[in-house]
Amino acid sequence: MQKDLGSYRKSYDKSELDEKTISNNPLEVFQKWFYEVEAADGVDEPNAMTISTLGLDGFPKNRVVLLKKFTHEGFIFYTNYDSEKGVAISENPNLCISFFWPNLERQVIIKGKAEKLATNLSDGYFESRPRGSQLGALVSNQSQPIESREFMEEKLRALEIEYDGKEINRPANWGGYLVRPISIEFWQGRPNRLHDRILFTLTEDYDWHKQRLQP
Repeated sequence: MQKDLGSYRKSYDKSELDEKTISNNPLEVFQKWFYEVEAADGVDEPNAMTISTLGLDGFPKNRVVLLKKFTHEGFIFYTNYDSEKGVAISENPNLCISFFWPNLERQVIIKGKAEKLATNLSDGYFESRPRGSQLGALVSNQSQPIESREFMEEKLRALEIEYDGKEINRPANWGGYLVRPISIEFWQGRPNRLHDRILFTLTEDYDWHKQRLQP
């Protein structure tokens, strides 16, 4: 089985990126881009990001998760700490997250170190989740094998009865991570594959060094 994809081509010409005119703070650039992607429509979940970790088997693994907050410190997402990604992060907190926004022909690639959020912050976010999502966090032993979907659905029904009219507390093995960036690259598609790439790298003085990369 094979399919030649060499004829899949498009011209990138929606915008440009100039290191002389953008902010010297990459988190400000990210915020500007994120709002522009939201305003442009065409992307169902602009906060969807690919997160790459190094597994215990020595292989990198990518998966899509949802960014839930970004601040001047970095990028926050939530997961089960006992999941495959959680175990990988506990062994090696260095990871990469990336965003692809085809509606504006943009990518952002972020290298950083992940650290667990304070428990009160994870508690606060868990309380804001829909009740079904709260129960889902109790139901799933994320990344573990399961004999059937019916087993999981039966467990959910049992928990719905158990917690009927009761508050659902955050499981201790579920919570947030803050990814503190050490480098952030902004990629803007341009014609003739001469794309704009601007890389910000955190210095020892906790300042950002900005430079243009060849496409």
